[in-house]
Amino acid sequence: MSTPIKLAVIGAGSAQFSLGLVKDICLTESLNGSLITFMDIDADRLDMIHRLGARYANELGADLRFESVTDRQEALQDVDFVINTASVNSHQKQRDARELMAKHGYYHGGRMRQSDYTNLDLMLGVTRDMEEICPDAWLIQSGNPVYEGCTMMTRASSIKVCGLCHGHYGVYQIAATLGLTAEDEITWQAPGLNHNIWLTHFYYKGEDAYPILEKWIAEEGERYWQTHTASRTHDIQMSRGAIHMYRLFGLMPIGDTPRRGGWWYHTDIDAKMWWFPQPWGGPDTHLARPYFVENLEKRIAQMTELTNDPSTSLIEAFGAEKTQEQQAPIIDSLVNDKQGQFQVNVPNRGALAGVPDDVVVEVPAIINKSGIQPLRVDPLPPKILYTQILPEVLEMERDLLAFHTGDRSLLLLNAFDCDQTHSYNQALTVFEGLMEMDGNERANEHYMWAPGQEMLREPAPVKELA
Repeated sequence: MSTPIKLAVIGAGSAQFSLGLVKDICLTESLNGSLITFMDIDADRLDMIHRLGARYANELGADLRFESVTDRQEALQDVDFVINTASVNSHQKQRDARELMAKHGYYHGGRMRQSDYTNLDLMLGVTRDMEEICPDAWLIQSGNPVYEGCTMMTRASSIKVCGLCHGHYGVYQIAATLGLTAEDEITWQAPGLNHNIWLTHFYYKGEDAYPILEKWIAEEGERYWQTHTASRTHDIQMSRGAIHMYRLFGLMPIGDTPRRGGWWYHTDIDAKMWWFPQPWGGPDTHLARPYFVENLEKRIAQMTELTNDPSTSLIEAFGAEKTQEQQAPIIDSLVNDKQGQFQVNVPNRGALAGVPDDVVVEVPAIINKSGIQPLRVDPLPPKILYTQILPEVLEMERDLLAFHTGDRSLLLLNAFDCDQTHSYNQALTVFEGLMEMDGNERANEHYMWAPGQEMLREPAPVKELA
């Protein structure tokens, strides 16, 4: 028996996401009869996704209906679920920001926290629209910043919000590297914050698998780091940097967590190439990002070609196997009471000790028709809690305080705190340059100097360091 739903996908023109979602829903027979509304402000990309999705469902013989709109409020009419995967910040804008920062001594952005005003404002707008149009619908937040955005939305709104990421699948990359091929025999927990999760439990066939990891490090690690060629830019789970973080903090960092690390992993391309695999040195380098964007553009070109040639088989092009994404299975669990355990981002409310209840954490949860029930996990070690988790909570709180108050000086502190900042003038110059970039007009208007803060904008009359 199937239960039809109405689902709105905000930002449906994504080159990576929407067709995978269509595939998963097509292959979930208990959602037959559902209506998927694609919404995007890019009408051309929207039309492409709509046509491909409808063709793919038709090839599979799936009972799904599709519509597309460019107006968000129209998309939200009578929906049961909303998936927001939209990002206002284009790859071109991100590249321009990195190039500007590089001119002022920040390698590939220098790991400086930047205002994500436009995406936070978009998320807040989605929840406000949902409160008026579909207050009982679930919002599945699948676009970044998941951690900051979901914390903000769950504090400011009554909408039911669940944030999702796929970084936790790094556990299975560890297992594959260790030769633990029976995925159904692996049990694990990796709680924390989004992009900041740690492998607290790791078992294979009921036995602790950390000793297997230790044996691999001792016997295979160095050879692997010297010979391994990354298959993709984000192939860093078993890198020297990840293992170094394991040695430093006592638990394996999972998924995107090794990308954060310490400043010593990210000073320049030579450091990156030491800590992360060839040929890119991890995903955050001047070599990796153009390659990543180029592949996205190739995928869009492929999708355009397939759209324009109705004789081609989309099943041959995209396959007929479900992805690893959690959106469709979670919807199925909530609608059809198919209970499962998932990795989600939801308000803490006691699930992870030491973190405030209203901060969104990434933890395992049982999901069924009763809703999302986060599991109370074991506390993280104090070393990780105090050096990795709580400092990021405070940084998030500062960013949200800046967003809500428009206090420009709070954002300037991000530039001061960056590890590649060596002078007041350098930080001030790059900060103002970023705020004045094309595309940042609304943020530049929103964040203001308070009366009496004129001296904060004045360069210091001191000799700059070389």
